[in-house]
Amino acid sequence: MRIVIAGGHGQIAMRLERLLSARGHEVAGVIRKPEQAGDLREAGAEPVVLDLESASVEEVAAALEGADVAVFAAGAGPGSGVERKGTVDRDAAVLFADAAERAGTRRYIVVSSMGADPDHAGDEVFDAYLRAKGEADAYVRSREGLDWTILRPGALTNDAGTGLVRLEASTGRGTVARDDVAAVLAELVDTPATAGLTLELVGGSVPVAVAVRQVAGN
Repeated sequence: MRIVIAGGHGQIAMRLERLLSARGHEVAGVIRKPEQAGDLREAGAEPVVLDLESASVEEVAAALEGADVAVFAAGAGPGSGVERKGTVDRDAAVLFADAAERAGTRRYIVVSSMGADPDHAGDEVFDAYLRAKGEADAYVRSREGLDWTILRPGALTNDAGTGLVRLEASTGRGTVARDDVAAVLAELVDTPATAGLTLELVGGSVPVAVAVRQVAGN
């Protein structure tokens, strides 16, 4: 399969690119900075230089042409302010969804956040982030042309992955290694029966592949 990942130089995306490439998939990562291209090639992914904050839906659709799966893993990052939570975490996700529909890429996987809610209250930057993610998730859910899955990890760590997780509609708060988030995403790519699910993810005791099969009803 061909998988195109938005936010291709992000910490989770880079891990996912390595996993998918090792499985024999054709992987492309959308990046904003040309100097990041070498890192993607080392991870086994084709770099696609495109700024999702300024690109048109036609430009993004062209990047998605022929893709079987679109994965939105972009984010404004912890050092960004309220404005970029809107332009990246919300608007870029909406743009990528619209482009996927236009390109005929039905399978659409979103890396969201636990607590994402368009009605989340609060004036801090993180509050704006949770609202932006919630608004993006709500938009994706409304698209009849997409077979979407929304993944909402708990607090992310750089600990080595254990391969053991808790993946459910509601898990409660917890932490999860970025390695394990990427491993779950790789399984979701290969498990279209998870379409239509919004899933929370934290560290747990169930092997990743088993956890994904369970939520898919297999």
